Amino acid sequence: MVPACYGWLALDARGAWRLRGETIIHPGLIAFLDAHYTGDEHGNWLVNNGPQRIYVELAAAPLILRLHPDGRLVAHCGHEASAIGPVLVDGDGCAFLATDRGPAMVDDRDLTLFAAELRRLDGAPASDADLLALIDGQAAPALRWRGLEAVFCTRAEIPARLGFQPRPQAHEP
Repeated sequence: MVPACYGWLALDARGAWRLRGETIIHPGLIAFLDAHYTGDEHGNWLVNNGPQRIYVELAAAPLILRLHPDGRLVAHCGHEASAIGPVLVDGDGCAFLATDRGPAMVDDRDLTLFAAELRRLDGAPASDADLLALIDGQAAPALRWRGLEAVFCTRAEIPARLGFQPRPQAHEP
């Protein structure tokens, strides 16, 4: 049996792979990591390297989503995703959500597009005051993003709410 690897591979908040802290830039290695990236039954995310599992430390979430102008959500690993769960907005204004591909965070470069799509229940665009109230965790008008409820959640609570481990843990077979 090949031992699992912990603490070597990480995914940063913009979907870049890092090996021992250094950004991976080799296209072939990135393609391999993207193609073999998956989650396990314990909420850990890993890369299957043949018989070895290389667990990934997550700076934000297992998937980092880019919002495309045509409405598509595309994960850092190139897969299209569909939003299926509540949208959790933390105190920094970052947006996390469940997708059919796994837990995700909207890339911070797309937060302006995300905010522009927030709507009140009556369909009106969310105001700056609505957005600030959401980020501050204050009572505010109910907001929706693409039909999904947008709610405040502290960053510390997000992994448990979406079912992932930011720091993978070994589990006995």
